[in-house]
Amino acid sequence: MTVSFEVPADIAGLIAVESTTLERGALEALAAEGYRCGSISESEVRRLLGFESRFDVHAWLKHCGIPYRYSEADLEDDLAALSRLGLR
Repeated sequence: MTVSFEVPADIAGLIAVESTTLERGALEALAAEGYRCGSISESEVRRLLGFESRFDVHAWLKHCGIPYRYSEADLEDDLAALSRLGLR
């Protein structure tokens, strides 16, 4: 899907300074807010921003100051996986 909108030139210049391009800045803002409010997942952030791995997403979230969502269910799944591998 393509989305178009008008941005005043002076503001566009400010946004482009903070990221590679205005387009990338807008895309990252969309991904950040979507993840922050819970409307998109880590996997969807990865796809939207073209990251290779979830670790790239984690690094980007950290860079943006966005806390990683890790639930109690995630912890239980990880502990169960460690037990199955004999590491717990």
